[in-house]
Amino acid sequence: MNFERLFQGRRTEALSPVELEVLNNAVSQVRECPAGTVVVKQGVPVHESLYLVSGTVSRNVVDASGRRHMMGLHFGGDFIDLHAFPLRVLDHNLAALTDVSLAVVPHERLTGILKDYPDLTGRLWFLTLLDAAMHRQWSFRLSSLSAPARLAHFLCETNARLIATGVSDGRRYPLSMTQAELGEACGLTNVHVNRVLRGLREQRLCTFRSSVVEIHDLEGLAALGEFTPDYLYLDETINQQALGLIRSPSYG
Repeated sequence: MNFERLFQGRRTEALSPVELEVLNNAVSQVRECPAGTVVVKQGVPVHESLYLVSGTVSRNVVDASGRRHMMGLHFGGDFIDLHAFPLRVLDHNLAALTDVSLAVVPHERLTGILKDYPDLTGRLWFLTLLDAAMHRQWSFRLSSLSAPARLAHFLCETNARLIATGVSDGRRYPLSMTQAELGEACGLTNVHVNRVLRGLREQRLCTFRSSVVEIHDLEGLAALGEFTPDYLYLDETINQQALGLIRSPSYG
């Protein structure tokens, strides 16, 4: 299930072989869902938590007019709803932005982990705290930053997270999102996103084309977005890569 990615690049120890075995044994099935599927519905009781093996999932709420507002984003290697274990019902939706593969962990098996593996329980708690830290930054971004800074911050955060899992080389990474979905993440209209992306491209900061982000000036993009990666709890080397202070070994 690639559970080793849970803490890859983080400021914490990797899972032990025993912990990996426990998590693998907790999986009851692997569920494949096409893009557009609401994998967890707001207000519906849940009895399982989902580990994202591959693909991209958004956390969102829908307003009275039917407009979707993105509150978070998950990539392969994330537990997308561990908080559903104590809450039992979510106040938001989780929707697949791409085709996704999900490992299903029934809550009764998480209860067994809670009883028998306290150290692993603490590690899983760390993941929910990490989600909360990212949510605080999303709130800051939407409430305090200009439109260009919002998008710059979002692209820098995504770059940092994907450096940690080896998907980004620090300057280039895949991002299977439409401009409308970028707008949902940054509180902008589709037209506004298009204008901001053009500005970032003309300033030689970054280019978003064909579902690929190419960063031309990472230090400049981070400065525009007032981005610092401390809240992601990455190891120091990845922190520096995420700010453009050093380059990833895979960057050519």
